[in-house]
Amino acid sequence: MTRIESDKSVINKSDAALYKFLSNFNNFQKLMPEQVTNWESTEDTCKFTIAGMATLGMKITEKKPNEYIKIDRNEAGPFEFTLEVYIKKMTDSESEVMLAFNAELNPMLKMMAVKPLTNFLNLLVQKLGQLDLPA
Repeated sequence: MTRIESDKSVINKSDAALYKFLSNFNNFQKLMPEQVTNWESTEDTCKFTIAGMATLGMKITEKKPNEYIKIDRNEAGPFEFTLEVYIKKMTDSESEVMLAFNAELNPMLKMMAVKPLTNFLNLLVQKLGQLDLPA
């Protein structure tokens, strides 16, 4: 199993606000880079295409309010994976967020995917910090 983690990032948002935003896939499109197209979502599922790569589907399979969200592959995708969202309350208005991507990658795919996936996870966390979320 390959595990790729984003940097831990302190975001000026409450744990509750971050959890509320991230536990609904209808909000995720705001985090996606321009290479992501054909976005479709419900509260618990999404499907999208990464330009020049693959179509992916995801579903939220586990939630622990204000702390943790587990996302699994749903239908589309070239391999099995999970995406985990960790939220840690620092103060009433600050939280630490970290994303972890877990997948069964063969050595060749792992070599090609680790850097772009790490950059992608860090970009998601960075964009999350830039959003104006309701408290």
